[in-house]
Amino acid sequence: MDDELRKYLIDMEERLVKHLDAKIEHVETALLTEFHKWASPTDARLRTHSAALRAIDLEMEALSDRVRKLESPQ
Repeated sequence: MDDELRKYLIDMEERLVKHLDAKIEHVETALLTEFHKWASPTDARLRTHSAALRAIDLEMEALSDRVRKLESPQ
């Protein structure tokens, strides 16, 4: 009887582990899907803002050079 109970408990544990693995995989998939939905537009906005800031930096550098030339003693 001991062996029969041990086998039953081992089988039950294996079924439980498989079930939990499936549940964990489902939750992970759902979380990654939601993160991707959030991150994609956020990444696009970040790239747009970065490009705009680089353009502003270039313009500021050009204006600083012009001011420096105007203010330098000739």
